[in-house]
Amino acid sequence: MYTLVKILCSAAIIGIVTEVARRFPSYGGMIAALPLVSILSIIWLTVQSESSEHIQRFTYSVIVGLPATMFMLFVIYMAMKSSIHIVFAIGLGIVSWAVFLGIQKAIAGVFNISI
Repeated sequence: MYTLVKILCSAAIIGIVTEVARRFPSYGGMIAALPLVSILSIIWLTVQSESSEHIQRFTYSVIVGLPATMFMLFVIYMAMKSSIHIVFAIGLGIVSWAVFLGIQKAIAGVFNISI
């Protein structure tokens, strides 16, 4: 039952953001740029009584993933600006995200930084 409540609340928020984006693309983009998924995840982890250390590790991982996510969104934007179909633009974005994370991890390894 608890999982169903999480799914419904999260889906409702995504639906609301999508409706705002449909009517007001700029505002929808700004709202979507909010770390809604991260905040929801932190709330759900807290409600589920996860340890503070566990939530801190989660939050750190979100921070580590931000540069790759920003790069992915940039690739999708540029692909769509170049009239590439949305499906291919998203595919390129996901591939660029994975490649960026791999490069980021390799660079971190060179400097003995744990990601």
